[in-house]
Amino acid sequence: MGHRALVAYERTDGQYTLHYSHWGAANLKLKRRISAESPFGGDDTDSKWAKQLLAELADGLEADAVDGYLADEDRPSTVVEPKPRATGLTLDEIVADHLDYLHHEAFFVVSTTFEVTAYRTLWFGLQYDSETVEQGETVGNGALATVRWYDGEPVGDGHLQGQFAALKDVVGDMLDKGVFTPSTARQYLKRKLAERVEDRQVLLIPTGELPFEKASLNRSWWVRKDGPS
Repeated sequence: MGHRALVAYERTDGQYTLHYSHWGAANLKLKRRISAESPFGGDDTDSKWAKQLLAELADGLEADAVDGYLADEDRPSTVVEPKPRATGLTLDEIVADHLDYLHHEAFFVVSTTFEVTAYRTLWFGLQYDSETVEQGETVGNGALATVRWYDGEPVGDGHLQGQFAALKDVVGDMLDKGVFTPSTARQYLKRKLAERVEDRQVLLIPTGELPFEKASLNRSWWVRKDGPS
């Protein structure tokens, strides 16, 4: 199935181009693989075509105009698909309309100076944890959490995912027993998740439900439990 991820590259106008990676979420490896020398995470360290393509995308090149850059059959493979899924998006639009919190295991935001922030996706759907929930939305329905890094490797990534899975199992049981309504279950899930995320991490939830401090990576698109990225 792969380890699917979405990657948002910042443009010069502050909007983003959105790309897909089939294996990029594995051990959050795109945090280390994306750089100015290899913008799409390939092994080619002299990827002039990739640098030129990303520069054109940053200046507003549309997705349907990319094919000319990709015609060379000898072009090295990359971890991130060079052709964007969409262009000219805000981060609001990406997390609300494009990010699938069940099927995309990670989300990466790449600044114009190639600072890469890696987020784990945490899906709020309870259809696999509760006998009374038949279906849960996957797009736009979840949280994003950073992980700690040490010597170029993520620390505590699996632990957080395991904690969240256990939390969802408990919430699902409470739903089945009638202790929670779907609304209160969702609020409890978010509150407990916020309590379990360490202070050195960042938890981002689409705006609207929990009274976290509003901070914003220089934007106002998420509520946030603070910690360094």
